[in-house]
Amino acid sequence: MDTADLGLPVNVPSTALFTDQYELTMLQAALKAGTAERHSVFEVFTRRLPHGRRYGVVAGTGRVLDAVENFRFDEGLLRFLREKAVVDEETLDWLAGYRFSGDVWGYPEGEVYFPGSPVMRVEGSFAECVLLETVILSILNHDSAIAAAASRMSSAAGDRPLIEMGARRTHELAAVAASRAAYIGGFSSTSDLAAGFRYNIPTVGTSAHAFTLLHDTERDAFRAQVDSLGAGTTLLVDTYDVTEAVRAAVEVAGPGLGAVRIDSGDLLLVAHRVRQQLDELGARDTKIVVTSDLDEYAIASLAAAPVDAYGVGTQLVTGSGHPTCSMVYKLVARAESAGPEAPLVPVAKKSTGGKTSIGGRKWAARRRDADGVAEAEVIGTGEVPPELAGRQLMVPLVRGGEVVAREPLDVVRDRHAAARAGLPLSATQLSRGEPVLPTEYVHLPSGS
Repeated sequence: MDTADLGLPVNVPSTALFTDQYELTMLQAALKAGTAERHSVFEVFTRRLPHGRRYGVVAGTGRVLDAVENFRFDEGLLRFLREKAVVDEETLDWLAGYRFSGDVWGYPEGEVYFPGSPVMRVEGSFAECVLLETVILSILNHDSAIAAAASRMSSAAGDRPLIEMGARRTHELAAVAASRAAYIGGFSSTSDLAAGFRYNIPTVGTSAHAFTLLHDTERDAFRAQVDSLGAGTTLLVDTYDVTEAVRAAVEVAGPGLGAVRIDSGDLLLVAHRVRQQLDELGARDTKIVVTSDLDEYAIASLAAAPVDAYGVGTQLVTGSGHPTCSMVYKLVARAESAGPEAPLVPVAKKSTGGKTSIGGRKWAARRRDADGVAEAEVIGTGEVPPELAGRQLMVPLVRGGEVVAREPLDVVRDRHAAARAGLPLSATQLSRGEPVLPTEYVHLPSGS
């Protein structure tokens, strides 16, 4: 069963007010001016990656599709807009029947992107497309930032599994989205049950320090946990003295103890000591899980330590210092009139301060070298060069208002792993650097 179709408590009845007021006031003015029905093309892109990052990760596409489907103005929302005098009655009448009927193309979720990449293209009337700007950017900026951090962390972790544990460090609904994005980026499980329920992500968890402190002795706490959850459980061993705790843990659970968790101290040193002690006690198969404000750099520093899994919270759900991708949603082409056959005219913002944009409906392709390794992100308008025809990145997501690209989250996760593997090796370096692929623009005026 696809849990995304169950209508779960983390959903909202409508996404229509997940927007900025000026989207609606622009709509009102365009309706009055007779320009609202002009065919328009909007594109989502970022002008630059977060400082020092070498690639971005597209995440949130599936949530965008849900948001577009749920973008409906029911009576309650229309009453609010009327009472607050946000827009006039003519606009309210138009909103009452709103259903997106256009097309959406984009990079498939899990794919990597670079500065200028047209991550998503929304096409239809100006009126129906402009309303979606805020909610689309809200989702893509958040989820892509988390997925990029997760990707860096999973690259640093290698084959060791990562547990997402950030629910208590962000908004309760953002935590669910963060779990989803982290899974795309390479995490294997989450502590957040809502994420497990909503997206079928594997969930894990055993006990916190409070459980140990509840009992008269640490040994009593371990015995209670093992009696309830079995010897394969994970025991938290850093509440008091780690050495004494490890000894008690093995005595209570036996050599078949599943794992111990270390949540404080010098993790590199403590992990080595705990591994040695576990082996000496005969618990050679007992795993070591480390937590404690980890980020990709801390994970990389533990590469030589006898660690079996990592739990990451705060740094993950805040994008490891970059909580947004600075994606924008810009009009790049519009029809000369509202007529169905009116030709498209490229349009672009021209300004100082690095906020310019490039007009025209874009295509994107990734050029590869003789070994199949990506060497450039090529973006253009008009006809696609024959040598790049089979390398195009954008796929249809919505056609005529109907979603056509829903897919299981595991497919997205596998896609990201493959996309990252197809980049030059320097993509996985944690040191600050430029985007691992250059962005090349091909300006072909015909058809733009």
